Amino acid sequence: MIEMTVDALQMSLVSPHRVVILREVDTERYLPIWIGPCEAEAIVMHLNRVEMPRPMTHDLLTDILERLQARLNYVYINALTDSTFFAELSLDVNGRKVVIDSRPSDAIAIAVRTGATVYVAEEVLEEAGVVPEPDLTMETEDSELDIFRDFLNTLNLDTPPYETA
Repeated sequence: MIEMTVDALQMSLVSPHRVVILREVDTERYLPIWIGPCEAEAIVMHLNRVEMPRPMTHDLLTDILERLQARLNYVYINALTDSTFFAELSLDVNGRKVVIDSRPSDAIAIAVRTGATVYVAEEVLEEAGVVPEPDLTMETEDSELDIFRDFLNTLNLDTPPYETA
């Protein structure tokens, strides 16, 4: 099991889906997982500390766990089959370990609310993980950029270059 953190949430420009990007702790290996817009909103709202007047689904589940004195130990994204990720919630219920099947998006939404750790199976990371390639851009001398800086400084961004009706 590899420990991960929620690194980012990104919106797709070609579909209504979102991508949650998990990052392996202490490395630059990432795991992008496509999720639905509702689950993405649930994660983002909590990370941004947005308070809702009524509990949303993941808040409700978190409240149920708390009231039943159950604790989410961790989330485990344990499989990838036919481009679908699978996850489990590992709970402590009165000293007994209980494992519940979950979609990764729901599991992550609950984990961010409870502070539980997110883990991913090594074989899942090997199959779907991404390691960014080193930056291949050439270094440019500051003097070579001066002409572009001069041009940018002449732009008047307050007045559009076209007429509006």
